[in-house]
Amino acid sequence: MAKYTLPDLPYDYAALEPHISGKIMQLHHDKHHQAYVTAANTALDQLAEARETGNLANVNKLEKDLAFNLGGHVNHSIFWTNLSPDGGGQPEGELAAAITEFFGSFEKFQAHFTAAATGIQGSGWAVLSWDPVGEQLIIQQLFDQQANTAMGTIPVFQLDMWEHAFYLDYLNVKADYVKAVWNIANWENVAQRFSTAREKAIGLV
Repeated sequence: MAKYTLPDLPYDYAALEPHISGKIMQLHHDKHHQAYVTAANTALDQLAEARETGNLANVNKLEKDLAFNLGGHVNHSIFWTNLSPDGGGQPEGELAAAITEFFGSFEKFQAHFTAAATGIQGSGWAVLSWDPVGEQLIIQQLFDQQANTAMGTIPVFQLDMWEHAFYLDYLNVKADYVKAVWNIANWENVAQRFSTAREKAIGLV
């Protein structure tokens, strides 16, 4: 059975400073993300064992474990690439046009996304997603690692709003963290994900 593995960061731990410290990035990637990878693999192993033995009494817990931890792995794998030491500014081309079409302007998108991010109750993510049903970009609040987003939507830009992502740098001032992230947003990566999402979602629903 294939195993999930921790992806390398596409930059050094300290590359996103002063916006996100190297200390946070190392802990976040090496400890938190690795823990999701390990736990997702454990859930897969335990599900395989349950199938083999026919003892499926614990399947509800194992399915929840897999959803939570695989969600953590996928979310973080996208998040690292959504950031860049060469990021910031505003998107261009088709992504910029789509943001203007669906949100009115980049500034209105930014305000909406910031409100969604800072308004999450508890732990979660703010997500810019492509909705293949409505054929539009939408903003969603993802609770924990796997809850409250519509099935079939494809994330193109994600912001981790768990406290471990910002507390060492920004304490409880979420708004300052979100403001800082705009300086390192990798719009080139987001644009690539947006283009891929539109192409691969054709005919899915």
